Amino acid sequence: MTPVLAPFSAMMPMGARLAQSVGARIVPIGWRHFPDGESLITVEGDVAGCDLAILCTLRDPDRHLLPLRFAAATAREMGAARIGLIAPYLGYMRQDRRFAAGQAVSAPLFAACLEESFDWLITADPHLHRIQDLAELFSVPTRRVATAPALADWIARNVADPVLIGPDEESRQWVAEVAAQAGCRFEVFRKHRSGDHQVEISAPSRVALTAGTPVILDDIASSGGTLVRSIEQLPPVRESPPICVVIHAVFADGAYARVLAAGARRIVSTDSIPHESNGISIASLLAGAWRSLLETGERRQESREDPGFSRS
Repeated sequence: MTPVLAPFSAMMPMGARLAQSVGARIVPIGWRHFPDGESLITVEGDVAGCDLAILCTLRDPDRHLLPLRFAAATAREMGAARIGLIAPYLGYMRQDRRFAAGQAVSAPLFAACLEESFDWLITADPHLHRIQDLAELFSVPTRRVATAPALADWIARNVADPVLIGPDEESRQWVAEVAAQAGCRFEVFRKHRSGDHQVEISAPSRVALTAGTPVILDDIASSGGTLVRSIEQLPPVRESPPICVVIHAVFADGAYARVLAAGARRIVSTDSIPHESNGISIASLLAGAWRSLLETGERRQESREDPGFSRS
């Protein structure tokens, strides 16, 4: 059975690379916006009997969730045998516990909403905190793609004498992994966040950062505060301006311009979210995960254990 990929329009560039890698046929998802704010979703091709993957990044999950559900439901009505979601960026993973009375615990709620429509899920480096594995949230089969090989390859090919910088201790393990694969040094800063836009960063050793090209790694750049504060901690005398490498380029409310204004020579991101900074393709990594699901034909679990995260 030839697999079918159904990309939302913004994901067509990645969709073309992904489909070619897997040998999939493309059936676009049409999305028409009416003046009253409603949407008309159209599955623009034959999907009867196919193993279908819908490609949509969830950088703006509130806006995309209803169209996604419409697309999946329509594909089922048209006879698709199995429908999965490839969401290179998966939103709503941060709120995995109730930090104040009355707050929604959105991570499991969002997961439950998605798995009502999809038979499997693939995503790249989800922003998990206290949850260790997607299987704690989802009863459908999941694949968690690691982008470290793509980041390391880009850094090794494009940066002279790189020194990788992790913004906090939480990043140490994956920054060390990227550094090992790229064959370069790394340092880890200390971070304290006191609000959505208030971030304090301190550097443990400025001496080690005076030589080479600083490469600041961040998994998600949203407000840009972490990148800006990290740049500010670099010694004023150094060989080269810093380069920022980001997995998920959210860049809300002018954050991209603020990071450049802070002194970044360049910002490079993966194409998990379409953005002008995209320079690292993760299509081949996602394709490998999709091929794995196609080959195994995994199905939804009939039941799952207590997920083990706190809701209070």
